[in-house]
Amino acid sequence: QVQLVESGGGLVQAGDSLTLSCVASGRTASDVVMGWFRQAPGKEREFVAVISRLGRTTLHADSVKGRFTISRDRAKNTVYLRLNSLKQEDTAVYYCAASSYYATESRKYNYWGQGTQVTVSS
Repeated sequence: QVQLVESGGGLVQAGDSLTLSCVASGRTASDVVMGWFRQAPGKEREFVAVISRLGRTTLHADSVKGRFTISRDRAKNTVYLRLNSLKQEDTAVYYCAASSYYATESRKYNYWGQGTQVTVSS
């Protein structure tokens, strides 16, 4: 079992930056692939970024590439998502998730956090 708790969301203006954090706990918390997803109102949940167990490999969705960066601190069992140059279309609930697979499909993630709201105003 892995428990995930996100934090760091908020209301910001377009062009601003935020850093989301996700703290993992549980027996295998340090040995899982971690991903970030987001869900905007009326839309399906979409992949944002994924990072490998050791943090050596990352993948970002095209829509956020060059603006968002995923990273992890294994000693703290924490995964981060740095959001730069935010746009209104980035407004969504952001979820972190844990998986045994390095994947972009949400169905391959077994554990999910409760989500943190990011709202970007013009």
